[in-house]
This record gives sequence, structure tokens and C-alpha cells, in this order.
Amino acid sequence: MNTGILIIAHAPLASALRMGVLHVFPDLGQGILALDVPPQEAPDVTRATAQRMLVQLGTPNTLVLTDVFGATPCNIAQKVVDGVRSKLVAGVNLPMLLRTVNYRHEPLDVLVARALAGGTQSIMQVAVTAPQNQQRKINDQQHHDHSQ
Repeated sequence: MNTGILIIAHAPLASALRMGVLHVFPDLGQGILALDVPPQEAPDVTRATAQRMLVQLGTPNTLVLTDVFGATPCNIAQKVVDGVRSKLVAGVNLPMLLRTVNYRHEPLDVLVARALAGGTQSIMQVAVTAPQNQQRKINDQQHHDHSQ
């Protein structure tokens, strides 16, 4: 059975990340849940909701992903994760989540490693200029000609 995934993050990030995954994997609705933590909600209320969602997933193992280490969503997640059947990773981003979803059939410890790799390997500076061996687009060339 696949590992369940619960995202706990500042509202509306958890739902937005879940929707991003469902855009790529539309049939995954039951295996991934999102808990948006509203700014004014008491932590005990949010914690109770998170515990219900873990049960709702109905999986033997759960990976909980949260946005910012030390912030309220992460603190709540730390209280519902047992470290054995459920594990917690902070710093969630969409590439991490997509990697996790792809490998959710693997053991929980392996899935944690995949999540960490997916999140960190996706962070890079991207070049915005065309490599020298590529021709400029016609519009770029026209704009360049007019600016001289």
C-alpha cells in the first residue's frame, strides 16, 4: 500500500500545493490531503484536525510535509507525527511533493530521502539568456535592430 501524504502549511499554501499535484496526477485525490492553517485558529484545534486527517488517509504510513520549520504548522505537525509510522519533512515545495508522489510506494525512510532530494535538487538559478549557439527569435532581432 502507498504511503499517505499530508501537507500542513500556512493557508492557502497546503491546498495550493495539493492542487498542483492533482494537476499532474488527477487520480491521486484520496492519497494526499492538505491542511491549511489559518492565522487565528488555536493550535489545539488545528492539531485535532491534523490527527483526524491522518486517520482519514487510512494508510499504514504517512509522510507529513510542512512549509517552515519552527512555524505554527510545523509545530503542530511535530505533535501528530510519531517518527515511526509517520515522518515529518519541513520546507515543502512543489518539486519535492511531485517526487514524493512518484515514489510513495517505497518504504517511509526512503520516501523521506526522496522528498529531501526532490526539494533541494529543484532549487537552482536558471539562465535567462539564450546560449550563443541558438539563433535569436525574429522579434528579439527586430528589437535589437531598432535599438541601435
